[in-house]
Amino acid sequence: MENPASDALAPAPDMRNEDRVLRLSRIFDATRETLFEAFTDPAVLVRWWGPEGVTIPECRIDLRVGGSWRTCMQGANCEHNCVGGVYKEIVPPEKLAFTWAWDTPDGPGPETLITLEFLERDDGCELSFTQEGFADTAVRDQHRQGWSSSFNCLRDLFAGDSGR
Repeated sequence: MENPASDALAPAPDMRNEDRVLRLSRIFDATRETLFEAFTDPAVLVRWWGPEGVTIPECRIDLRVGGSWRTCMQGANCEHNCVGGVYKEIVPPEKLAFTWAWDTPDGPGPETLITLEFLERDDGCELSFTQEGFADTAVRDQHRQGWSSSFNCLRDLFAGDSGR
């Protein structure tokens, strides 16, 4: 026999996964076109991508729906961490969606979906960032730290302060 009281305490199906979604918003001193290009032009992306203190020795972008992308990040300890995915939606300069999966010894790791929306504002461009499909909140929080640091690097690039 089912216990109706326990069913009442369960979260609604669409809310169970909400705690595994990362949402960030940041305003940059840039146009939508310039900010979109920072995510889609390898020559620009390598100047800011990755957390502070990381360099990008490898970057490949096939910017088309179904096309793949890949970057490798190298920290001060010389360790490489590579990540890649496939573009799902490209609407310049409004929206970009792509999958994200870290390389593991066994092939691509768990996949998440990143959606970027570029919103024009009087004081620059607002980046609305969503990454969904995390296995748990700990992994989500690690990505929050990484993306927040990366967006600091992007902010510095637009301020003319890129240390890379």
